[in-house]
Amino acid sequence: MEVPFTWKPTGWFQIGWSTDYPSDEAVPIRYFGEDLVAYRTEDGTLRVLEAHCKHMGAHLGHGGRVEGDCIRCPFHGWQWGHDGANTAIPDQPRPNRSRRLRVWPAMEQHGLAFLWHDPDGKPPAWEMPNIFGCYPEFTAPPDDYYPPITKRNPNEPVHPQIVLENSADSAHFEFVHHATVTPRLLHWSYDEHLWDFVAGYPDTRSDDPDAMRMKLYSKLFGLGGAISIFDGRRNHRMTFTTTPVENGASDMFYTIWWPREPGDTGDTLPPGAREAVDQQFLTTVDDDLRIWRNQKWVEKPAYSPVDAEGYIAFREWAQRFYDLPPES
Repeated sequence: MEVPFTWKPTGWFQIGWSTDYPSDEAVPIRYFGEDLVAYRTEDGTLRVLEAHCKHMGAHLGHGGRVEGDCIRCPFHGWQWGHDGANTAIPDQPRPNRSRRLRVWPAMEQHGLAFLWHDPDGKPPAWEMPNIFGCYPEFTAPPDDYYPPITKRNPNEPVHPQIVLENSADSAHFEFVHHATVTPRLLHWSYDEHLWDFVAGYPDTRSDDPDAMRMKLYSKLFGLGGAISIFDGRRNHRMTFTTTPVENGASDMFYTIWWPREPGDTGDTLPPGAREAVDQQFLTTVDDDLRIWRNQKWVEKPAYSPVDAEGYIAFREWAQRFYDLPPES
């Protein structure tokens, strides 16, 4: 999709799950049009550096060796620290202090791995919200859920903003997801870095038009994605994130935490629950992608009255995460 804004927005973006980055292994990744290498230091901390050695340009993620807190180049053995500094050169008395690799701030929480992107290489301007801590009214700890179910869609022609515009769109549920009940946008608000919204699913069995069978609470952390929780019969949590790989393509990540059955301490969802997750939630990504893969950006949409205010406000809010002009 061609869009009138850059594919390199500022913010926190998911780069997979913690299990994608085992100890003692240099992992090549590519995001925001940059080749990167990820590895863990001795204490297990995830580090991400630009991938190409400053000596002769070898890719540290293809054959590089993790040694303590450093990574060694597979070409001539130059060693680089997690701060990007050259720490050793074979057969030389001192390192090259004039060359450094760019460091990309990274962090993990609850099994998800995130990268901070700023087009000018500036440090994080805000903290990534905590997946299990950003809804203080929902107090269930991680142990009350089964290990998360995950889904990855690599290299989709979808921009992060397009995905998150769904937060202002209630009308598409009937036609895209074949919902029998159309949710209503009950609330939305925002600050510098977070967009907050609540959608309600009307209780069709009630005579009260304001009665809701279920509510969806969602927080958008910049353009990186959404942290959501459902308040209803099953209070499951999820994250849905989109990370640009390069101009015109993004990786998409979906993570669902399903509440444990009473007394169940195992790590496997009961068959019925797993089937519900697959059919009712994971398939929604495929529904949306049928639209997004073929969608054209409309600069001035013919808004529906029910969604116009939220759409307009969201598009204005999203502009704060773009520091670069669009690429031609």
